[in-house]
Amino acid sequence: MSGYQVNGSVIEHDEEGYLKDIGQWSKDVADVIAQAEKIDMSDEHWEVVNFLRDYYDEYQIAPAVRILVKEMTKKYGKEKGDQKALYNLFPYGPAKQACKIAGLPKPTGCV
Repeated sequence: MSGYQVNGSVIEHDEEGYLKDIGQWSKDVADVIAQAEKIDMSDEHWEVVNFLRDYYDEYQIAPAVRILVKEMTKKYGKEKGDQKALYNLFPYGPAKQACKIAGLPKPTGCV
């Protein structure tokens, strides 16, 4: 079983790096996952991660990239909801990679 080393604890994840127990997520866990993903977390990254966590709390599902773009645009405006801007933040897929850092399950529709 593999896991992220966070503050002396091992946080288990699946073979793709998604947390086995989303209840173990914290900002420290997110930072460790982001390092593993080679992402240097900025305020813009946190905005997407926090948006995803709020979305998951409300709908109990991680949004696919199409829905993420639409909902981010609705909440933050076109420049932050822009798909290209989101890919600049999360080059391996804004929904997939951001959900991993947010401690959420892999979004449906992501292969």
